[in-house]
Amino acid sequence: MTARIGVVTFPGTLDDRDTQRAIGIAGAEAVPLWHRDKDLKQVDAVVLPGGFSYGDYLRAGAISRFSPVMGTLIEQARAGMPVLGICNGFQVLCEAHLLPGAMLRNTGLHFVCRDQKLRVETADTAWTSDYAPGQQISIPLKNIDGRYTADERTLDELEAEGRVAFRYSDVNPNGSLRDIAGITNAAGNIVGLMPHPEHAVESLIGTGGTDGLAFFTSVIKKLVNA
Repeated sequence: MTARIGVVTFPGTLDDRDTQRAIGIAGAEAVPLWHRDKDLKQVDAVVLPGGFSYGDYLRAGAISRFSPVMGTLIEQARAGMPVLGICNGFQVLCEAHLLPGAMLRNTGLHFVCRDQKLRVETADTAWTSDYAPGQQISIPLKNIDGRYTADERTLDELEAEGRVAFRYSDVNPNGSLRDIAGITNAAGNIVGLMPHPEHAVESLIGTGGTDGLAFFTSVIKKLVNA
């Protein structure tokens, strides 16, 4: 069985091709999905990649949430389909209420682009099972609206239920509350994070590291073993 993983392109998406490439390197078939598609083309999982969908007009991810593809995706995600949102994709998942919280402009109001150390908080998700809790990884970060925020009750629930998937390590680059870099839903099939694992899957290009590859191998193993 070859897993089929869809990659959605919105107007303004930047990292769809890199995400497709990462999926191929991990061993699955990448299936391009256009934002106007209502049919998910029988994919087994979906990635919402980074960029500036619809120019981030109004608010990052706010317009994309109403794209035709999102209607089907929200339905399938709530039924258990694995969905990963990277950077702008994480913002879209929050706007679609598939994940709690919201993204604000970075502390200092500057675009941040750097290699970022993360600590893996949980391996109990469809996208993190090839990591170990407490593992330190380094993958690229690039955003201006990456400051994760939520009310204290939501933050406490995320902590108590083990739904903080990743925290920033060494330095908090954007002022995210409780150093949160990524979270998961209660079922563990939906994950959102601000850094970009698709840019850290080959030793010869990018950062020269492959710490991001486990996102894609994790979900492939889950799909093959389902």
